[in-house]
Amino acid sequence: MNILGISCWYHDAAACLIRDGRIIAAAQEERFTRRKHDPSFPTNAIDWCLREAGIKTADLDAVAFYDKPFLTFERLLETYVSFAPRGLRSFLESMPLWLKRKLWIPDLVAKELDYDGPLLFPEHHLSHAASAFYPSPFESAAIVTTDGVGEWATTSIGRGQGHRVELTHEQHFPHSLGLLYSAFTYYCGFRVNSGEYKLMGLAPYGEPTFEGRIRDHLIDLRDDGSFRLNMDYFTFARGLTMTGRAFDKLFEGPRRDPESALTQRDMDLARSVQVVIEDAMLRLTRQAHELTGERSLCLAGGVALNCVANGRLLREGPFDNIWIQPAAGDAGGALGAALAAWHGYHDKPRTPVAPDAMSGAYLGPEFGDEECRAFITAKGIPSERMHDRSDRVAELLASGSVVGWFQGRMEFGPRALGNRSILADPRGREVQKRVNVKIKFRESFRPFAPSVLEERVADYFHLDSPSPYMLLVDGVRDAVIEGKGLDRLKHIDSPIPAVTHVDGSARIQTVSAEGNPAYHALLKAFEKRTGCPVLVNTSFNVRGEPIVCTPEDAYRCFRDTHMDALVLGNYLVTKEMLGEEVQALDAEEIAARYGLD
Repeated sequence: MNILGISCWYHDAAACLIRDGRIIAAAQEERFTRRKHDPSFPTNAIDWCLREAGIKTADLDAVAFYDKPFLTFERLLETYVSFAPRGLRSFLESMPLWLKRKLWIPDLVAKELDYDGPLLFPEHHLSHAASAFYPSPFESAAIVTTDGVGEWATTSIGRGQGHRVELTHEQHFPHSLGLLYSAFTYYCGFRVNSGEYKLMGLAPYGEPTFEGRIRDHLIDLRDDGSFRLNMDYFTFARGLTMTGRAFDKLFEGPRRDPESALTQRDMDLARSVQVVIEDAMLRLTRQAHELTGERSLCLAGGVALNCVANGRLLREGPFDNIWIQPAAGDAGGALGAALAAWHGYHDKPRTPVAPDAMSGAYLGPEFGDEECRAFITAKGIPSERMHDRSDRVAELLASGSVVGWFQGRMEFGPRALGNRSILADPRGREVQKRVNVKIKFRESFRPFAPSVLEERVADYFHLDSPSPYMLLVDGVRDAVIEGKGLDRLKHIDSPIPAVTHVDGSARIQTVSAEGNPAYHALLKAFEKRTGCPVLVNTSFNVRGEPIVCTPEDAYRCFRDTHMDALVLGNYLVTKEMLGEEVQALDAEEIAARYGLD
């Protein structure tokens, strides 16, 4: 039985194909269109999923959409009526899209796919919950989902057991931890739905000086995990912005201009809301534990990508085990919808597998050596066929080269996990700044994540459990940080300074030989040369561009930046091979060429 899952029209549209309950393929639309966070109907992702499964639309037994559009429309109408006449402009801008497209999903799916079979609509947070529990290794578990908003729900608590998922408690719009965090993302000058990572990365530079103000004026956070926002300070329910004049007055100034320099106030705001979110998640999960009595916890929804909060849940929360869906945001809703259809609607049994059923999140397109060679030959690109890839690339990394690493199936979700990655030596003190400014073209304050051999993680970090999806933050051993604010970047004393954040932490990816043999072999080869089993791992893209999908995407990103080398399967291309004919672009040229902001 083949089931197609779809998510779209908010952000991070995606498609997923499962066969008899097994995940065959999953990918975000942005990877094909090259439009970051593309919300469009995922035509390209669907086409690829069907090709990967070797089927046509006629072979589909069901299509599952990740929410109930009519309930979402009901929520929008009721919200506009509640805040009228404020919000008229937002109403007028959103209604045409709803009336022309979003309310006609059955017709659109039938037209786009030439499909007339069953079309299922699990609720948004059920899709999140299904994506969290069904691929997890647990026979039973508590489930917590929290994001901006689904139809009405913004947070849910439930339980998974066997092949059943039941959500028992919900928090409704406009009271939302995701929207609270997005409001501060907006106020600090970052883009909502993409800048939340930046806010999380900025937080360790600040102090929680505004925490009391947030708790006293913005959110009533209760011991049972429930909460209410004071909507006098927010405009997202009635307008086109997240915050307004009351918010400005509370925090003594207007929102930061996106192009202006960061101040200590911005850092303190980021730290303050981060502390509140962490507290809220701890209360929620404690309540979930009390309600369910379960020893294991599954998490999904956009807030589950806050890996700093996740690290605290693991260390301080009541659960023995935590599993987080790597595509925790809306993209993962496509997967959850398909799994909900299989196990819920079709009542199919489930057998948990270890470590999980996500195949390392390596669920996207793959390009083998023949395809890489064909691309290199067609473009006339000088290259070297490597006989011992791991040793050759480890040699480059140990000598200080920054390497674009393209191999295997593309990752599903927001993280590069060693198949579409930019890699570097973590021991260099200038690596963090160089990769940020000269290759990623992004803010210099943003940290990089380490990949570490799973069997060596405890030697370098305080983490004592696997973290294959880069969703847990913990301390770096022997790290000492001095200074204040952005100056702390210059005073990181650590065995691996390029991946040590200014609070002495790191967002850790553990790599096992079973999970990713090729990447594990590279880490082993680097350890053999240097004694260090850790590499800098950042996503293979420039700022504002999606992670690369094809050899052509990878080569273009390598060519246009200050990357030193590119690995396409077993083929190596270096800037020296290309000679003077290729000159790296600066940030403004990158933005113009890629059509970025």
